[in-house]
Amino acid sequence: MKSFSEIDTTVKRASKSVGFDWGIAEELGKNIRLLEMFGLPGLKNLNAYFKIYRQKQFQKISLISKINSSNIAYCPIIAGINFLDQITNLEKMDEVGFENMSFPLLFIPFLSRSTEIIGKRIFLNIDGKEFLLNFNQSIYSNFLSGDIIELAKIIKVKFIENKNTFSENEWQELYELSEGTFVEESEQLKKSAAGAGLTDND
Repeated sequence: MKSFSEIDTTVKRASKSVGFDWGIAEELGKNIRLLEMFGLPGLKNLNAYFKIYRQKQFQKISLISKINSSNIAYCPIIAGINFLDQITNLEKMDEVGFENMSFPLLFIPFLSRSTEIIGKRIFLNIDGKEFLLNFNQSIYSNFLSGDIIELAKIIKVKFIENKNTFSENEWQELYELSEGTFVEESEQLKKSAAGAGLTDND
């Protein structure tokens, strides 16, 4: 099995070789490492994308809006970089959509890294394939085939507001249970506590 370090380094070099600058190549190294770590076929999809990257024309979106549509398939890498750069504005839209994106799995790690920046989860739907991105710590998905996805017709990115998974009553019940570990301060404890008996001469 290839190490994540080997994957990172090889992806960076290959990305530079097909025409991306070193800055983007560095980002792609991190991204494919991330996808592979979470069990998604990042390297397989990147390799397939690079085979056609020089022969085909892709739309390189710069300013991302609430709804983004193009007759020419979006480049997932440029779309991802600009999504990450514009994330603080995009999260105010609640939901962002893309129509016609090439190799959309390559877009996912940019979203995952975005969740860490804004401190919110992102729910992603790629033509019915669902992904929950959690603060760049994990990705839950119903996509388990490990296949190459060459094109997505519809992508929906939804920002999820943070909220507890439990009720206030459940919290209170558990908190009251935790109070059983509290130690009531006594005179004896005060005398034996750290710093007790020292004299301040200042």
